[in-house]
Amino acid sequence: MKHLSSLSSGILLGTTGTLLMSALSGCEAPQEQQKNRFLIIEQQANGKYIVVEEVPTDGPNRAIIREKDENGNVVERFMNEEEMKALAEQEYQKVQNGTSETIQDNAGSAGMGLAGTILAVAAGSLLGNMIGNALMNNKNFAQNATNSNRSAYSRSAAGQAAKNASTKKSFFGSTSKSSTSSSLFGG
Repeated sequence: MKHLSSLSSGILLGTTGTLLMSALSGCEAPQEQQKNRFLIIEQQANGKYIVVEEVPTDGPNRAIIREKDENGNVVERFMNEEEMKALAEQEYQKVQNGTSETIQDNAGSAGMGLAGTILAVAAGSLLGNMIGNALMNNKNFAQNATNSNRSAYSRSAAGQAAKNASTKKSFFGSTSKSSTSSSLFGG
């Protein structure tokens, strides 16, 4: 009988340990807080805008807008966080009304308007994570955001996000999501 009692205690302990490990490994790290950005946005020949440089910053959001004047000369102007937020809020109202080019099927491949570009790249840091996440759940918005941001940082961050999506963080370290696991009972 002692052998069966010891065996059942071992099974219970093993099962409890397995359940605890499963629960802990299923817990993802909290979502990264949206960082403020310093952007360089460039007007294209078609009049649309794209982000050519993007740098995370601990300071406020801000941008340099490069546009051509009537003589074809490149002119740079500074845009502070309040101006960026005002444009992003205006564009977000258009998203709510269904008229924003950021949610259209064909937008983004050749750039978007200035407000749409700013919203696409910095919605989370300008309007809050909840709005940024809600917008990124829209397939067209996510695609247009990707197309309007051609900065090296954006490409690097996208690569890092894809890498993070393929690993699962747990109390015991990182494990690949594609790895197979076996249970105590051979399953």
